[in-house]
Amino acid sequence: MSDSAALTARAGVAGHDLVGWMMWDPRAIAGYQALGVSDGIGWIVAWRLASLGDVNPGVAAAAAYSINPSVIRNVMKLYQDATDVDSILGVRDAAVQPGLDEIAPGLSGGLAELAAPLWRGVDAVHFGARPMFAAHRELPRPEETYSALSAWLAANCLRELRGDNHWALCASEDLDDVEVGLLHSVMVDIEEYGSEEWIARSRGNDDEAIAAAWARLEVKGLASGGAVSDEGRRFRLDLEARTDALTAPAWDAVGAEATRAFCELIEPHHDAFVARIDATAGPRWMPAVRVKARQPDA
Repeated sequence: MSDSAALTARAGVAGHDLVGWMMWDPRAIAGYQALGVSDGIGWIVAWRLASLGDVNPGVAAAAAYSINPSVIRNVMKLYQDATDVDSILGVRDAAVQPGLDEIAPGLSGGLAELAAPLWRGVDAVHFGARPMFAAHRELPRPEETYSALSAWLAANCLRELRGDNHWALCASEDLDDVEVGLLHSVMVDIEEYGSEEWIARSRGNDDEAIAAAWARLEVKGLASGGAVSDEGRRFRLDLEARTDALTAPAWDAVGAEATRAFCELIEPHHDAFVARIDATAGPRWMPAVRVKARQPDA
């Protein structure tokens, strides 16, 4: 792995830490509920889907990729019947600073100083075949560039860029939403998750969908006997490395010094971010921040 790709991989994990807790943030969910969505149901994906605007559910499911389309459809109906996407994004933005201050006191000041180089990385790459990234980048930016919110939104754009790059590679390998969930088990501690199927099931897939996906992976040589094969493990780790390589130009534009500063600022708070997710969502959620995801070569 090149120095650039290694630093990109490191920044990717830091970005997951910085952003991922928002999916279950109690303050954001309360604000979402106040918009008229019963019990705040669906916030876990609504705050991301809102960036796409009022698209049809098929487009949103294609952009989200790994989430069962029926889940996307149901969540969108809930919020479209109750509110509008700008209000949802407003709830998200209002939750960022208080959430960071609760999870990692003192982090916001240093984060604000990195806003400009983070946006430089966002603006340096093209939008082609990167729908979530393009949607987030197109949104209005805070008037105050040097703020924790501004930096957080830029980091979220870079996180979405990495996700879009990963999905583009998955699509090029003809992997569907269920297959990618099964293969992602390579990146986590199965003893912690209990099953290679946990991630795929958490995305809304039932027994029939899981069985069909295992069958497809077996035909591709990536699974055997309802489990990821050695070739499947090699393939998935290579997919991760290819994702980092595709994302590296953005972090190259951020600059090595600023990227290292970003990582060094967030990494000491890793356990606090994971503890926040455990407390608000439960263990196992947000697998990208779990220990093995930080050490894929293990």
